[in-house]
Amino acid sequence: MKIRQHLKISETRWLNLFEVRYEDPGGTPRSWLLASRRAVPKCTGGGFEHPDAVVIVAVHSPSQKVVVTREYRVPLADFEYGFPAGLVDPGESVAAAVARELREETGLELTRVVRSGPPVYSSAGLTDESVAMVFVECRGTPSSAGNQGAELIEVLLVSPAEAKQLCREPDLKFDAKAWLVLDQFARFGRL
Repeated sequence: MKIRQHLKISETRWLNLFEVRYEDPGGTPRSWLLASRRAVPKCTGGGFEHPDAVVIVAVHSPSQKVVVTREYRVPLADFEYGFPAGLVDPGESVAAAVARELREETGLELTRVVRSGPPVYSSAGLTDESVAMVFVECRGTPSSAGNQGAELIEVLLVSPAEAKQLCREPDLKFDAKAWLVLDQFARFGRL
C-alpha cells in the first residue's frame, strides 16, 4: 500500500474528515474516508508516537475500588460506562493530561501513575485517533463539579463484585476498553 495524498473534507474544532488516496498492492488507485483529531491525518503527517487522548484506569486508594464513569454520549443516545478520559493538549505530557482530566471529570486527585501504555487504536477503520491507557491511584471524594460544557458524568466507585454485575448487564452500553478491564477486575479482584 502506498499513501498518495489526503484531501480535507471538513474541519471542526475537535474532529476533521479526510479522503485519503492510496494505491493498493496491485497499483490500483483507491480512497478511504477517515476522521482525525489532527489538522493532517497521521497516515500522511505522522505523529503516531504521541497519543491523542488518555484513558484513565484509576484505583481509589482509600476504598480500593475502580473509578468508573457513566457519561451521556450523543452518538449512543444513552449513557456509556467507561473510564475518565480526555484529549492531551498540545505540548502537554501524558501524566499532566491524566491529572487534569481525572480532576475535571471526577473531582479526584492523582496520587501515583502505576503504568502507562503506548498509543493504541480503538477503531482503525474509522479514525487514526489513539489513546494511552494509564493505570493510576487516586484519592478524594468523587464530584462532577469540574465537568465542562455539555459533559454529563456520574462517577462510580466499583468493587470486583459490582464490576461483575455491571459486565453481566446486557442493556448497558460500555466503552470496549472499559468492559475488558472491568471484566478482568471482576474475575481476579485486581488490575
